[in-house]
Amino acid sequence: MSSARDRQSMLPLPGAPSSSWARFRERLGALFSGADPRVCVAFWLLGLINNVLYVIILSAALDLVGPSVPKGVVLLADVIPSFVTKLVAPYFIHLIPYPVRVMFFVLCSAMGMLLVALSPAYAEGGTISTKIAGIILASLSSGGGELSFLALTHFYGPFSLAAWGSGTGAAGLVGAGAYALATTSMGFSVKATLLASACLPAIMVVSFFAILPRAPMAPLLAASTQYRAIDEEDREDPLDERDGLLGSSNAPSRNQKAIDTSKGLGWQAFRANLRRAKGLFLPFMLPLLLVYVAEYTINQGVSPTLLFPLEGSPFEHFRAFYPAYNAIYQVGVFISRSSTPFFRIHDLYLPSFLQIVNLAVLTLHALFDFIPSVYIVFAIIFWEGLLGGLVYVNTFAEIADRVPREDREFSLGATTVSDSAGICIAGFVGMVFEVWLCDWQDAHGRDYCRRL
Repeated sequence: MSSARDRQSMLPLPGAPSSSWARFRERLGALFSGADPRVCVAFWLLGLINNVLYVIILSAALDLVGPSVPKGVVLLADVIPSFVTKLVAPYFIHLIPYPVRVMFFVLCSAMGMLLVALSPAYAEGGTISTKIAGIILASLSSGGGELSFLALTHFYGPFSLAAWGSGTGAAGLVGAGAYALATTSMGFSVKATLLASACLPAIMVVSFFAILPRAPMAPLLAASTQYRAIDEEDREDPLDERDGLLGSSNAPSRNQKAIDTSKGLGWQAFRANLRRAKGLFLPFMLPLLLVYVAEYTINQGVSPTLLFPLEGSPFEHFRAFYPAYNAIYQVGVFISRSSTPFFRIHDLYLPSFLQIVNLAVLTLHALFDFIPSVYIVFAIIFWEGLLGGLVYVNTFAEIADRVPREDREFSLGATTVSDSAGICIAGFVGMVFEVWLCDWQDAHGRDYCRRL
């Protein structure tokens, strides 16, 4: 009898959580132990707003330049200024305080979107030069924002990096979805939608100045005062030639190294940063570059030719394939960029090579038409998004784990050049790929790409 009562007492009470659910909640609580909600919200919003204008501009490419201008022009105008910023700025941007940078980025993005929105539309006889100038301003802001905010995560811990990655992943879904919703379902004009998007950078001001705790930035403000007080005679080479980037048992303290490496635009500091960048190339920059070249070549050059007969697809028009591919890709990116608290990879080359395999498989299908169903392509595109997002967030997570603290802020910012470089390369390659693949298909009896 007592054993029956004991067994009965072990059963969960009605309405009480099951033991498995309780264990799950306990694991989740332990996983996020130490996470500051303000830090997570601030970096998530910073990642979202910094990247969302880039996505909105690409979503509006057809409306901005009209049907006769290659859409790759918009992609290149949207990414080349960002690439140049990420290539050059890490060597001097440490001289500019973060609050000044944020206000500059906000003004650039807002002015850029206003130029894009207020210049005459293509259909009204307007030229694209003013719109391209606006896109360039927004791109400069996005590139500077990415390298600055990623560098700033060094002072706020791993959850800030996870929140930033998730926010940048959400930017693809929010940007493309909001533009499509506003211009189709809600009936807003392209001009009104772009004008509304010019207000979004204000969220960045609130995130940085009102939500983000200021205490972790106190050493930065103190150091900036010390930088100005350092005499020329105290300036020494900031890195010991004997110490590599990825480890030194006798490395100086972070504050001392920050002072040493931030002494103006001296030749010694520049050489030291170049040595740091060389040490970053093979372990971090190259796999990030490879994955972006492969995935953006797929997105810009191969995806527009991955077309199937309409009767075997869920679409009524051939133009619907590409937006669907883009939406599925963005879902994969969002999931994987939000994954670092739950899942980490340490071999960055493996997913990069798998992305190259995706490019090869989809290119071969565009040529030889061997994949029997569009749903298989949907799965490959989703996998493509997962791989791209995984390499992005885990690259910076590995830097945070493996690079000495005194080098980490520079390393996080400098490595961002790889994704923009990959997109630039893919922009040129993609324009050639799309024309070549479409011509091949047309010559072999598949003229779907001509019906877009």
